Amino acid sequence: MRNDEIAAAQAYVRLLAATRAALTDPADAPLYMPLLASPIEEADEALRSAGLSGNEDRLFALVRALQPSLTGSSGR
Repeated sequence: MRNDEIAAAQAYVRLLAATRAALTDPADAPLYMPLLASPIEEADEALRSAGLSGNEDRLFALVRALQPSLTGSSGR
């Protein structure tokens, strides 16, 4: 796995965590949604830099390799 691919997968994981945190309480979601702009921008740039824009299969394979618990995969 290349460094830019690792950075892209990590940026996606951070975006996922930020989104989950923002949507924990749906009543407060409109208040926190603007806070997702930075993680979205970071993830978009990392995906472009790694050549992963539009290649979700490759991105998710990288995410599974870094964070198997996010996908329910045990790595077996």
